[in-house]
Amino acid sequence: METLDQVPGRQTAERSMTATELAEQLRTAIVSGELVPNQRLVEADLAAEYGASRGNVRVALSELSVEGLVERVQNRGARVRAVSVDEAVEITEVRAALEGLCARKAAERITEPEIAELQELAVRMKDAVDRGDRESYSEANQALHARIIAISAQQTAAATIQRLRGQAVRFQFRLARQPGRPAVSLPQHLAIIDAVCAHDADAAAEAMRVHLESVADVIRASNT
Repeated sequence: METLDQVPGRQTAERSMTATELAEQLRTAIVSGELVPNQRLVEADLAAEYGASRGNVRVALSELSVEGLVERVQNRGARVRAVSVDEAVEITEVRAALEGLCARKAAERITEPEIAELQELAVRMKDAVDRGDRESYSEANQALHARIIAISAQQTAAATIQRLRGQAVRFQFRLARQPGRPAVSLPQHLAIIDAVCAHDADAAAEAMRVHLESVADVIRASNT
């Protein structure tokens, strides 16, 4: 099992880090995959690596525990929470409902400059698939979902989706690495973009639902 001091590239802060700042740093590390499922989070190591007090470390870990990113194990401290296949499917199904709502609202609210922005993302995604560049495609994919959520202006949904994505990060990275997956999901993303840009709220919501149900199907298949 990998411990925190085996993760490279982290600098000790020059000033004492607040609990809020530390929670954000750890959240980013978990969502990015830098900290992996079941990895131990030792309070003393975190305090030394981030330049935070032990008290602030405990507060930050408690906050991430509430979000479902960290779990505390009796007599063993804290670790990055692992998510089962069944739970990842459930999370994705909840995301489908919330992101479907966001797609609907985005279609109703989108402006001409925002339409141009989504169309540019479509070009980037097509180009990445043509070049076989899965990393660039994954980045554009994340940017597309983030922009649709931002355009929708659904702040409660956005906060919930962020927490859900963090919890299911193990499966997000597995999907991103699958050969051929971008070519399958590209038409789904283009359908979302076309519907949102056409101000077709019903079609946008349906396209997002179809896309995320496809993601859930792939996660289910990963357990077979």
